[in-house]
Amino acid sequence: MLSYDLVDKYNVPVPRYTSYPTVPYWEEPMNDIDDWKNQIQKAITCNKTKEGISLYLHLPFCEQLCTYCGCNKRITKNHQVEDKYIAALLTEWEQYKAIFGDALCIREVHLGGGTPTFFSPKNLHLLLSSLFKDVRIHPAHEFSFEGHPNNTTFEHLETLYKLGFRRVSFGVQDTDAKVQIAINRVQPFAKTKQVTEWAREIGYESVNFDLIYGLPFQTEESIRKTIEAVITLLPNRIAFYSYAHVPWTKKSQRAYDENDLPKGKDKYTLYEIGKDLFLQAGYADVGMDHFALAGDQLLISKQNGTLHRNFMGYTTTNTEVLIGLGVSAISDIFFGFRQNLKTVEEYYEAIEKDTLPIIKGINVTDEDIVYRKHILNIACKGKTDWTNEIELTDTMIKHLDALQSDGLITWQNASLEVSDLGWSFLRNICSVFDKKMNSTKNDSPSDTPKFSQAV
Repeated sequence: MLSYDLVDKYNVPVPRYTSYPTVPYWEEPMNDIDDWKNQIQKAITCNKTKEGISLYLHLPFCEQLCTYCGCNKRITKNHQVEDKYIAALLTEWEQYKAIFGDALCIREVHLGGGTPTFFSPKNLHLLLSSLFKDVRIHPAHEFSFEGHPNNTTFEHLETLYKLGFRRVSFGVQDTDAKVQIAINRVQPFAKTKQVTEWAREIGYESVNFDLIYGLPFQTEESIRKTIEAVITLLPNRIAFYSYAHVPWTKKSQRAYDENDLPKGKDKYTLYEIGKDLFLQAGYADVGMDHFALAGDQLLISKQNGTLHRNFMGYTTTNTEVLIGLGVSAISDIFFGFRQNLKTVEEYYEAIEKDTLPIIKGINVTDEDIVYRKHILNIACKGKTDWTNEIELTDTMIKHLDALQSDGLITWQNASLEVSDLGWSFLRNICSVFDKKMNSTKNDSPSDTPKFSQAV
C-alpha cells in the first residue's frame, strides 16, 4: 500500500515532459524564418524524416467553454469561421511542403483542439483531402482525432474513416452531473455510448477515452461510478489525466472555488481508485496516466520498447519530426521547437503575409539532446543508461538516492529502472535529468517557471 507521505513529498510542480527543453524555457520572440528553415533542412540532411513525419492540426473552435480546459481555444457558435481557418491552415501547409520537398512523407496525423468535430464532415473532408493531395502517405500510417461526444456524428466518423483514420479519442472527463455542471460540460453518458458504438460499427480499431481526476466536487464515490460506467464500454485506451490547475494562465479555471478541488492525498486517492479499477478490468499501466487493453498497439509498443512521446502524448510511431499546423500549434524537428502565434487574428495576419506564423521556440544543444533521450527513456521504457554520456552532479545523486530509498527506482553506476510503484511518479523521476529546471531552482521565485503539480 502506498504511503501517503510519498504523495506529500513528491506532489511538487514538475513538467509533463512532452518536450525537452520544456516550453517555459523557450525564447520569445523566436520568429526568424530562415533560421527555422535551416533547422528543418538539418533534420532532413540528418535523415530525421526517414520514418515519415507527424502532423498535428490544431482546430481551436468550440461552441462552449469547458472551464477546466487548458487548451488554446476560441469559443463561437458561428460555423462560418471554418472556411477561413481551413484556407489559412492549407496555406501554411503549402509553405512546409515547399521546405520539405521530396523528403515529405506523412506517417502520422492527429486532429486536436479545441473541438475538431466543431468542423462539419464536409469541411473536414475538404481540409484533409487537400492536405493529402500530391503527398506520399506512409503505408504504416496512423491517423487519429479527438471527438466531442455531444457533437460527433455518424457522418463525422464515417468521413474520417474513409480518409484513413482508425483511432478516435473521446473527451469524457467525468460522468457525474454535479461535476459536469461545475466544469460546464454537461454530457449524457448515452452520448458517449452512442458514438463508441458508431465508431466500432464503422470499423475503428481503437477507441480512446479521456478522463480527468481532481476536478471540482469529485469524490471517491463519484469517480468510482464514472470509471465503472466507462469500463462497460471497454475503450481500447484510457488516458486518466491529473487535472492541471493553472489559473494564472487559464482564467476560466477561476470559475469555481479552489476549496471545491480535491488536493494532495484526497486527489491521489481518486487516482488510486481509478488505477485499481482499470487493472481489475484488464487494462495495463502504460505510464504517465495512460492505460491500455491487451492487444492495443500502445501497450504493444511499450512492451517491445518502441513507445514514443511528443506533444501528442504517447505515440506508437517513432517519428522524429512533428509539424504543427494552426494557431498555437507546436512543431518539433529534433533540432529545435517552434510554436505558432497564439491568437487567431495574429495567425491570420501572418498567413496573409505569406510567412510561417512562428513566434516562440528554441534550438536544442547537443547537451539538450542527451538529456532529452534519457527523459524519454524513463517516460517510455521505464529505464535508462547514461554510461559515458552524463556526469552526475551531487544534486542528481541526492535525488536518485532519495527516489531509490522511497522505492520508486533502483539505480547503480550509470543506469536506473523504474519500480512498479515508481510508474505513478514518472514526472518526478524524469525531472532528475531536467538540467534546465534544476539550474533555476535557486533563482528568484518570480523568474522560475510554473508547472502543474505532479499529483
